[in-house]
Amino acid sequence: MSGQNGQPDDGPDRRHQRPEGLSDETVEALGSLSKALETTERARGHLYSFHQLTGTADLELDRAVELLHKAGHADWAEAVRTQVLGRNVIPGHWTFQIVEAYDHTYYRPFRELEQAAVEELADGRDHLFEAEMKEARRTAGHPHHTARPDVDPQMTGGDGG
Repeated sequence: MSGQNGQPDDGPDRRHQRPEGLSDETVEALGSLSKALETTERARGHLYSFHQLTGTADLELDRAVELLHKAGHADWAEAVRTQVLGRNVIPGHWTFQIVEAYDHTYYRPFRELEQAAVEELADGRDHLFEAEMKEARRTAGHPHHTARPDVDPQMTGGDGG
């Protein structure tokens, strides 16, 4: 890509440029909405960790039951098998059901609303707040501060290192 005077264009790509007429307040609001969704993504990841860790623990109980039997502790083996193995983590729910309820009730509606807001208010351009922060903070022409991944640092006039 070339800019003025045949020099390489080192600015952000079109999808990371503010659409005409989009206010600072709207960019900031969409940035905040995006940050909240990203935090929700992290929370969802922790929920999946909870799901997998609880499942792994439950499967390990099979081994504990077997070892308690081998060690001559049949009563303890039976107590573990009937009181903990396969138990609901909250009434009526295994962890997969909690994950499904979270996804259906909270995560998907939130994600869809954030995407719809970006589509309607910013012509579908994601991360405008971050893209503008990057432009304000980077050193134009520096080989490690290029605006886009498709800009060759050697072509921006930098020293290559």
